[in-house]
Amino acid sequence: MKTLSYLVVLLAVSLLVSGPSVRAAEWVVYEGKAGPGLGKQIVFLSGDEEYRSEEGLPMLAKILAVRHGFKCTVLFAINPADGTIDPVTTTNIPGMAALDSADLCVMALRFRELPDDQMKHFVDYLNRGKPIIGLRTSTHAFAYDHRKESPYAKYDWRNQDWPGGFGQQVLGETWVDHHGSHGKESTRGVINPAFKDDPILRGVADLWAPTDVYAVAHLPKDASVLVWGEVLSGMKPSDPPVQGAKNNPRMPLVWLRSYQGAQQRASQIFTTTMGAAVDLQNEGLRRLLVNAAYRATGLTDKIPERAEVGYVGEYKPLWFGFGKFASGIKPDDLVLKNDP
Repeated sequence: MKTLSYLVVLLAVSLLVSGPSVRAAEWVVYEGKAGPGLGKQIVFLSGDEEYRSEEGLPMLAKILAVRHGFKCTVLFAINPADGTIDPVTTTNIPGMAALDSADLCVMALRFRELPDDQMKHFVDYLNRGKPIIGLRTSTHAFAYDHRKESPYAKYDWRNQDWPGGFGQQVLGETWVDHHGSHGKESTRGVINPAFKDDPILRGVADLWAPTDVYAVAHLPKDASVLVWGEVLSGMKPSDPPVQGAKNNPRMPLVWLRSYQGAQQRASQIFTTTMGAAVDLQNEGLRRLLVNAAYRATGLTDKIPERAEVGYVGEYKPLWFGFGKFASGIKPDDLVLKNDP
């Protein structure tokens, strides 16, 4: 009996330390082993029906863990019936308690209505003045039914009392409209010359995304626009810019600002309206986000001249669109099987 108990304990310990990634319940953790990010924890929140954040964020997390040493926890929209990753499930992201000890939150959410016990961890994180990197549809991350009572209803992107909800008040913008023609006009990132020497743009070049430029109408004056979005006339990076009003002036594409929450410390906010899984095939965008993670976690002086952003394993994301996500996938399927 003692031998059996010893074997059970030994098996449990071996499962916890056997590799660079560990699955815990309905999420996945990629453990960094070496690099400037060692000792820093990043929590990724995926959950959108259109842009495949369930594919893009694990890829980015693996790069930050394996290439740069961060501990990266990736959370997903989970179908409670079968435990699969299901972006259409808007009311369940297990593991939000990971934010209680996080140094950075990277989010790519769209129209989520999280239950109070999950949302509380996010709001508490924000109120502690912790940093956020918001991608693409995070400008309209939350959509609460106003017929229901929730202490977090003000985070709704349509909120009138706290105009624009979380997106506008924290990130700097809520959902407005597509500025480029969706699925027909791609995006070229044009670096603002005023910030060309900022460490966050170190090694960043050739920014391009197949998704379109978003309209931005409410960006506050305290926001620093690092990159402008140029609307291209087609879906290839070589396509010329659209002539006329769409690019005169260009829309903000990447910006920094701070947000003062319930406590004294202000959150560092980095937002880009790029960020679909296919956008993240662009090396410049991946490097920008890696640099942003360094900055947000207090490692600006450690940003490399040219951060390593090569994929860890294969990355072939599905195209954006509704109803096109890969079904039947569980977090356990995303654990790194081999130590790179």
